[in-house]
Amino acid sequence: MPTSLYDMSVPSYLQTVTAVAGYLDKGFEFCTDKGIDVNEIVESRLFADMLPFRFQILSVAHHSLGAIEGLKKGIFAPPKQSELDYLGLQKLIADTAIGLQHLTSTEVNALEGRDMVFQMRDRQIPFTAEGFILSFSLPNFYFHATTGYDILRTKGVALGKRDFLGQLRLKR
Repeated sequence: MPTSLYDMSVPSYLQTVTAVAGYLDKGFEFCTDKGIDVNEIVESRLFADMLPFRFQILSVAHHSLGAIEGLKKGIFAPPKQSELDYLGLQKLIADTAIGLQHLTSTEVNALEGRDMVFQMRDRQIPFTAEGFILSFSLPNFYFHATTGYDILRTKGVALGKRDFLGQLRLKR
C-alpha cells in the first residue's frame, strides 16, 4: 500500500507537536519550582550564532501546520519574527496541534503532486508537495523540535528521550 501525503506528514507532525507541548509544560513547571522567570528561556540559545528558543518553537509550528498551509498556497517562506513570550509559545503549539487534528486525509492528499516553492528573499526553490515535505519540511521540523528540547535540557529541565518521542504509533 503506498504512503499518502497525509500519512507521511500529519501523524508525524502531531506526534512531535504533542511532545513539544509536553516538554514546554515541563519547562514551565521547572522554572516555577526553581523560581526562574520562564521568559528567560525564550531568548536562550545553544550557541551565540544560533537563533533563540522562541524561534525554535515558532519553527515547529511553521514547519508543520504552516507547511500544509504553504502547500495549499503553493509557496512557503521562513517564519516571521515573533515576540511571543513562553506562555504565547505554549498557546502557539496548542493551536498548532488543534489545527493539525482538524486536517483530513482527503484535504491533504488532494495536494499530492502539486508544485511548491520555497521563497527566501529573491531566491525561489522549486519542489513537488512530496519533495517539500520529505526533504525540507520534516527535516527542518525535527531540527527545531530537537533544538528547543536541547535548550531546555541545558537549562536543567529533566527531560528524557520519551519526552521527545511523544506518543508512539504502535501496531494494534
